[in-house]
Amino acid sequence: MQSNGFVPQRTYSTTKKIVFWSKIGILVLIVSYIIFTLHRQQHDLQSVRAYWKAANWFSWPAILLLLLTPVNWLLEALKWQILVRRVEPLSLKEATQGVLAGLAMGFALPAQLGDTAGRLLSLRSDQRWQGIGAALVSGGMQFLAAVFFGTIALYSQLYYGSGDLPVAQWLLFFALVLTLLLAVLATWQRHRVLHSKVRWVRRWEKYWSVASHYTTAELLQAFGAASLRYLTFSLQFYFALTIFGIHLPIRETVTGIGLVYLGKTIIPAFNLLSDLGVREATSMLVFGQWQVPAPQILSATLTLWLFNILAPVLAGLFWVWKLKLSNH
Repeated sequence: MQSNGFVPQRTYSTTKKIVFWSKIGILVLIVSYIIFTLHRQQHDLQSVRAYWKAANWFSWPAILLLLLTPVNWLLEALKWQILVRRVEPLSLKEATQGVLAGLAMGFALPAQLGDTAGRLLSLRSDQRWQGIGAALVSGGMQFLAAVFFGTIALYSQLYYGSGDLPVAQWLLFFALVLTLLLAVLATWQRHRVLHSKVRWVRRWEKYWSVASHYTTAELLQAFGAASLRYLTFSLQFYFALTIFGIHLPIRETVTGIGLVYLGKTIIPAFNLLSDLGVREATSMLVFGQWQVPAPQILSATLTLWLFNILAPVLAGLFWVWKLKLSNH
């Protein structure tokens, strides 16, 4: 009998327990920050409900927000299709099914385990585990896209002198630039890195080996798809802000969106309900500097979560069911 390799672990090491409780701590801090901010502004979730009721859901921003949701996930599927072809060629439809299955499985499972599992289980190849490298490169490309555009947004904030703690922000800026440079260097020297004689690198070589076979053109195509996807959900964020009457100058809007997604990217994800709360807390912190009321920004970010995460997850549940049937 062929095993799919995904066997639940009954015990946790001390390290895993520390990571788990650290993420729970982050969750508590984020939720506490949201509650504190709403209480300080003398608003509650009733205000959010009032904004939702007052919103014009048949306006062009709302319609475009909805129409861009499949575009968002089709671009993710295109990126996955480009990278996984070294393991198994997939059609765009098959790649989309795998992405949606991974999104549904990753809705509650920790550390991107569900997302990777859903994608790998959607493959028919006997070498599924080689797909781990493709999945990690896919996630890495999206991470780099968020860091790239987030670094530009952070520089804009620093250049125009807005925000507090400029020293800390400059340190973060240089750390992000260093991260991007190291990523370019690692990509350039990927063959040497992946075939390093370092023991801990060689231990995982069979999972990462697929990454050494990518051409520069393939990596650029994947990064292009990741960048287009980033711009797509950033545009969705803009439409969500518009729906709830948040109208800022274009520079502040673009900078704010970039900083929100940067924060969401670099803050450790606890993956409870697909990191629900990280975007909300970051948005309230970033847009709060321009005196945007907390209930308005919370309404916008929750709407974005419903459109971009919850709706595709519900669609992905169907493919998770099919994966279970096909693997028993």
